[in-house]
Amino acid sequence: MRLSRQLPVALLGAALAGTVLAGPAAAADDYYRDAEGKSGAELKTALHTIISKMDKLSYDQVWDGIKATDEDPANSANVIDVYSGKSQPKTSNGGGTGDWNREHVWAKSHGDFGTATGPGTDLHHLRPEQVTVNSERGSKDFDNGGGEVGGAPGNRTDDDSFEPRDAVKGDVARMILYMAVRYDGAPDLEPNDKVDNGSAPAIGRLSVLKAWSAQDPPDSFEQHRNQVIYDQFQHNRNPFVDHPEWVTSIWP
Repeated sequence: MRLSRQLPVALLGAALAGTVLAGPAAAADDYYRDAEGKSGAELKTALHTIISKMDKLSYDQVWDGIKATDEDPANSANVIDVYSGKSQPKTSNGGGTGDWNREHVWAKSHGDFGTATGPGTDLHHLRPEQVTVNSERGSKDFDNGGGEVGGAPGNRTDDDSFEPRDAVKGDVARMILYMAVRYDGAPDLEPNDKVDNGSAPAIGRLSVLKAWSAQDPPDSFEQHRNQVIYDQFQHNRNPFVDHPEWVTSIWP
């Protein structure tokens, strides 16, 4: 069976209803054929090869990409900010205080790749967020704890880490782990179990990210987003959205 670049009926219905789907959403074909039966480092290598076959965007094209991937299901004129959960007009993208901009979930200074085509423009880790909240997250690693972020209830931060709201904890974890598999080379990105990683090509805490992925499995919004990136833009997938069980296979 070949994978259609069409949103499956079950997934579309779930996206509109806002329900959670169990198991892989749209990978019921041979996309992951070369990863079947593998685990650990062998699985990571196979997935790297599979998902590295992609179309790359420019940083300007990312604006249009995000407007499609993070569209508010209840209002097609808006996007939903990843941390605050706020629905904002697509047209309010920019650098002003009330605008939303492009949040690099894998902070671009961690590996010093900036906005280079590839890691700096990969939609699988670029999300919309209010300028002020994006600035508050900055380039901090991810961990539990801290004080609540102003304007973004449920998010917490301290001097060296950021904790997203519960509804997107798993999303954040799976974006970070996608980056570690996709860019397992140049730059050689990898999660570790510490914070304050600075400009090293690493983000932590891995143990917390794994817990977040288990705590917050992929929902219809995340699965729909994965499908839109595959269908309309990069033509590659985040394997941990389709197969969250692979997280602990690669990082036991």
